[in-house]
Amino acid sequence: MYCSLAFLLPLLHLLSICTAASLPMEVVKVKSNVKQLSEQLLVRLKNFQFPAGRTLSPAAGDLDRLSATVMILDGYNSLISDTLNGVSQIKADISCLTRHLDQWRQGHCNKQRPKPSVPEPLQKLQSHKDLIDTVSFEALLRVKEILVVLLKNLDNLEIC
Repeated sequence: MYCSLAFLLPLLHLLSICTAASLPMEVVKVKSNVKQLSEQLLVRLKNFQFPAGRTLSPAAGDLDRLSATVMILDGYNSLISDTLNGVSQIKADISCLTRHLDQWRQGHCNKQRPKPSVPEPLQKLQSHKDLIDTVSFEALLRVKEILVVLLKNLDNLEIC
């Protein structure tokens, strides 16, 4: 009995070390995937033809929490009109990034948090859905802005 116990304890210790080491590797992989998807999306947005003179007021929203980032990206993506020329791949990429972030959030964030509030710029655009092209262009610019912030703060992916 003591022999099997002596064999079992080091095995359990080794298992706990391997399990603990896998989490940081998973985080590194997620950050790498998010970085790659975000950079690819930024390239598409930089190549997109925006009307001249479009500028944004500051504040993309609170991107301190993963759930807020997912909600904001999804909100802006829903406002981008499918009728704009060249946005279908951009919308697909935003959806892919949002799904990736949401899957990470669901698997990583155990504790239920209150639903993040919708930032003012997103609320404003949602209230002007009748201006389809204007809202779409601003939503695209907001996504571009969010991606820049997201890339600068990849460590925030660990904050639920």
